[in-house]
Amino acid sequence: MAQYVADILWLRGEQDFLSNRYSRRHVMRFDGGVEVPGSSSPHVVPIPMSDPCAVDPEEAFVASLSSCHMLWFLSIAAKRRFCVERYADSAVGTMARNEAGKMAMTLVTLRPDVTFSGAMQPTRAQIDQMHHEAHEECFIANSVKTEVRCEPRYGD
Repeated sequence: MAQYVADILWLRGEQDFLSNRYSRRHVMRFDGGVEVPGSSSPHVVPIPMSDPCAVDPEEAFVASLSSCHMLWFLSIAAKRRFCVERYADSAVGTMARNEAGKMAMTLVTLRPDVTFSGAMQPTRAQIDQMHHEAHEECFIANSVKTEVRCEPRYGD
């Protein structure tokens, strides 16, 4: 069993908390020492109480799914001896009401664009299979109820 830690810190300072007009900006610290500015989404809490330059939980959720899928894809491609030169994804998450009427991230669409180099080039079917396997193995995708789609982009 592995454990993963994220420290979240928000400080009131001089803000008038009880008026509900306080900043939602906070710091997310990860075990490697990286600090990331966090905030509520401006789609949920208006600016200036939200900081659009910071990472909101919804963005972090989408990025987590995309990153996990990519890491599995790279591992699978390397085992099959396909040399990945570049992997880029423009993942999109959709917030909507779920079956229970609650706001939820109901769909995440990954749009990976992978470039390979070397003599061994995978076919589209092989790329699709690697994406399928990456999705099946992704710890984050296996941990959520949200539908996660993968729609690979091809250069042609």
